[in-house]
Amino acid sequence: MSERYPPMPPRNPNPPYKRIATEEAWLPPEIMTLYLKGLEDGSISDPGFQSLWGFFGSSRTEKARAHSRRIQTLGEERIADMDASGIDMQVVSLSAPGVQVFDPAQASALARSANDQLAEGIAAHPDRYVGLAAFSPLDIGEAEKELERGVSKLGLRGGILNSHTLGTYLDDEKYWGLFEAAEALDVPIYLHPNTPSPQMIEPFLKRGLDAAVYGFASETGLHALRLMVSGLFDRFPKLQIVLGHCGEALPYWLYRIDYMHGHISKSDRYAGVQPLKRRAWDYLIDNFYYTSSGIGWAPPIKFVQEVIGPERMLYAMDYPWQFVPEEVGALDAMDISAKHLKMFYEDNARKLFKI
Repeated sequence: MSERYPPMPPRNPNPPYKRIATEEAWLPPEIMTLYLKGLEDGSISDPGFQSLWGFFGSSRTEKARAHSRRIQTLGEERIADMDASGIDMQVVSLSAPGVQVFDPAQASALARSANDQLAEGIAAHPDRYVGLAAFSPLDIGEAEKELERGVSKLGLRGGILNSHTLGTYLDDEKYWGLFEAAEALDVPIYLHPNTPSPQMIEPFLKRGLDAAVYGFASETGLHALRLMVSGLFDRFPKLQIVLGHCGEALPYWLYRIDYMHGHISKSDRYAGVQPLKRRAWDYLIDNFYYTSSGIGWAPPIKFVQEVIGPERMLYAMDYPWQFVPEEVGALDAMDISAKHLKMFYEDNARKLFKI
């Protein structure tokens, strides 16, 4: 019988590539303070938020304390962790749920402040960080303005969307100005997980499946598919969306999603489902990039490279949420070509985020 977690080989000390980690979280202290206040006074009532941040925000365990400390800094400790695990650069983004648990006006103000602070942190370590801009998705007009400011004035390399916002998904066309702006700026939107929305969380929460075990993938994969079948990519064919965790399982379901949506969209079963200009298969290959965040295991990474393409698979660690330095050695040793390994760690990230 094989071991559950085989020993991970040591990382290559002098690899012929730079390691760029592309889904790395950060949270300004003032937002952390607002999270703790929302937990204490009940003003943030989302059950998924209460489950996740109720633990990491107030737990006295050493792991939770270390996580809380690491996530709030762009300084020496983060750099030391990167050095110790062989990470040359991080693509830093505002940790889930970011500003998206606050009302739109407050959220926009917090996003502007966070983006300014992120830009300052990058300026202090320009060879170690690039970043993604936060915004308030439901603040129509202001969301796209903040994305444009973040990219054009602050030098950020795209946007971070922490999936649903107060239970709202962005497949509604009234929110599409954000995606129009991203396409015009030629930058990607990283669709990062959130805990399942209040409408869907109950069966997850009871058994502790609401977060990274399964809830994140279910919720974010759902959001990605809602965007895809809404016709978003027919309207904005050059738009690029990034999915972490090896695509929240969507590459595995590629054949069935394509087959079933093709049949359903031609039937009269659902009034709101219309045929698209291309196959579902095509959108999931042409309009999405995928990262390995939280998946320090070669088989699913190689699967995405095979079915989606090696040019669309990027490395990510998911720091500090899943900080496993040993995974770097395991992925250095993947049985893939030297060309594809360099694409995975470095080349694809440089192309997508213009590094």
